Amino acid sequence: MHQKIQNITDNTLEVLKQVLTEHKPELKVEEVGTVKFVGQGIARVHGLPGVKSEEVIRFPGNLLGMVFNLDSEEVGVILLDKSEHLKAGSQVRRTGRVLDVPVGKALLGRVVDPMGRPLDGRGSVRLPQRRPAEREAPAIMDRAPVTVPLQTGLKVVDALIPIGRGQRELILGDRQTGKTAIALDTIINQKNQDVICIYCAIGQRSSSVARLIADLRKYQAMEYSLVVVAAGDEPPALQFIAPYAATTMAEYFMEQGRDVLIVYDDLTHHARSYRELSLLLRRPPGREAYPGDIFYIHSRLLERSTHLSSERGGGSLTALPIIETEAQNLSAYIATNLISITDGQIYLSPNLFQKGVLPAVDVGKSVSRVGGKTQLPAYRIVAGNLRLSYSQFEELEVFSRFGTRLDKATLQTLERGRRVREVLKQPQYEPISVAEQIGVLFAVNAGVFDNLEVGEIAEAQKIVRSALIEQLPDLCKSVQNGKVLEDTDYDAILKVATDAIGLRHNSK
Repeated sequence: MHQKIQNITDNTLEVLKQVLTEHKPELKVEEVGTVKFVGQGIARVHGLPGVKSEEVIRFPGNLLGMVFNLDSEEVGVILLDKSEHLKAGSQVRRTGRVLDVPVGKALLGRVVDPMGRPLDGRGSVRLPQRRPAEREAPAIMDRAPVTVPLQTGLKVVDALIPIGRGQRELILGDRQTGKTAIALDTIINQKNQDVICIYCAIGQRSSSVARLIADLRKYQAMEYSLVVVAAGDEPPALQFIAPYAATTMAEYFMEQGRDVLIVYDDLTHHARSYRELSLLLRRPPGREAYPGDIFYIHSRLLERSTHLSSERGGGSLTALPIIETEAQNLSAYIATNLISITDGQIYLSPNLFQKGVLPAVDVGKSVSRVGGKTQLPAYRIVAGNLRLSYSQFEELEVFSRFGTRLDKATLQTLERGRRVREVLKQPQYEPISVAEQIGVLFAVNAGVFDNLEVGEIAEAQKIVRSALIEQLPDLCKSVQNGKVLEDTDYDAILKVATDAIGLRHNSK
């Protein structure tokens, strides 16, 4: 035993001698700055003459910050960690790298912060590859037209405000009108659709995010999803970089030829965090105290969502940014900025929400500037007539409240419209397949539900959907695959729906 210990000691000494012989000390210049001032989420640093914009710098205690302002006398830094223990006089060192985040397949199913640090208690995420959080958007010649639909599973959206893969569709409305619910249902509907989903929570309450994650797990959506969280109690800098970091993680999959959906919830909080940082660092304020480049921070983010050309792999990144309006003011500063950047908007009305029309989508104020070209052919005949008749109904309903005597045709339009509105209602967490949507919408358009009471529509819908799946399975599959329906196909759908409603009446 003593001999073994002696041999190990001799070997160790030999290795140490070899290392000391081969070691050649080098002199290395390192820039060291000094903290002059610490504020709420920001710091001003003196020194670091060679530091670059958006470079990550390290404070004592391994706290990180990102260079935000490059002034002649000092450097403005936004703090990516909580700064209670940071004080003036502390030394600061450069890292030599811009802000980057880990990317890779191992992120799927995880909950992380914008820096890629795990928040779900399942251990660290080991990813060798890192990419900058801020990246240039794909060039025009690298993009392809938006041609494939992204089905949300919601009748009112898929039929009247369709979304394509690679589109940017804004969801806006007052608080508590169901904006996140639409995004959540869309993520749940991507199960078995080969679409990767990323939910980016910006400035949300931790309890709300925890509920959403629990819902994703309940409906087995976390398997193909990633949640990036910068909660409301996190530093404003972390909330500011969150959407850019989440987009970089999404681009990794897009560049592999995959279809990706990203939800930004919400960009109102993102704009406010940027305003807070800018004012603390004494950038000149503009309208509503927002800095002058407030439009650019969102345009450079949303321009990264696109459908890549086949030469670039053919992947797509679909964005659903969410913003909150106040008192239904669609002409507010941030709202108008984002409406002009995106390819359409889904507006949720508090009036419809209070009436129990859920999802509370205002069809008149909502629009999709791209999705119509991507919509499955089976929707074409149904959706065109439906949108027109529903818009007429909404105008007539307002007019009819004045007690005016109405002719028979107007009364029929009102009755049909009420049934259409009832059909467009849909409970949360219950996305509906394309074929079932087509069947129900065609049936209500053709007057199959006209003889039913409004309160009976929900049950009648379920009967029609079940009958279609049981009696026309091949047609349902063809609709899903993008087949153009013939008149005979519509006749078959109408017959099945009519017979199903007739049987229901006879059973009563």
